[in-house]
Amino acid sequence: MRILVVSDTHNKHEYLDMAIEEVQPDRIFHLGDGDGCEIYMEAVAGCPVEIVRGNCDFASTLPAEVVMRVGAHVVMLTHGHYYQVNYGTEELIEAAREKGADVVMYGHTHVPEISEHHGVLVINPGSISYPRQRGKEPSYAVVEVDEKGEFSSEIQYF
Repeated sequence: MRILVVSDTHNKHEYLDMAIEEVQPDRIFHLGDGDGCEIYMEAVAGCPVEIVRGNCDFASTLPAEVVMRVGAHVVMLTHGHYYQVNYGTEELIEAAREKGADVVMYGHTHVPEISEHHGVLVINPGSISYPRQRGKEPSYAVVEVDEKGEFSSEIQYF
């Protein structure tokens, strides 16, 4: 299974459309700040979509976070702003562990990251629309789930 992970698209679809075309995902996880892109994303995705609410998703009825099993892992999806991720991921990792998740995916910072801390895989796809890391390249993450349910993940850039 191939999962496209995006965040902070802010209702800009050009790179999102390109990522869907490139990755041909089996699932898409959007980690918030879509600014109302849910209907559009579900229409163009061609696969199941899981979307959480970000700090810019005003009046949204989307969930603030989702915890689910994916392959051999329990995954927590969140935007991250409730966990002060601009100042580090310690609070986020602790919340994931409390919820039984060994993978946490978040956005909000617009800076891509894949790392592991205290047995928790941490994935931030960055932002396709408004990147903030050095070089400011739009980014997204691709997670491959093998036949044993194990993950491999990488950040992709445009």
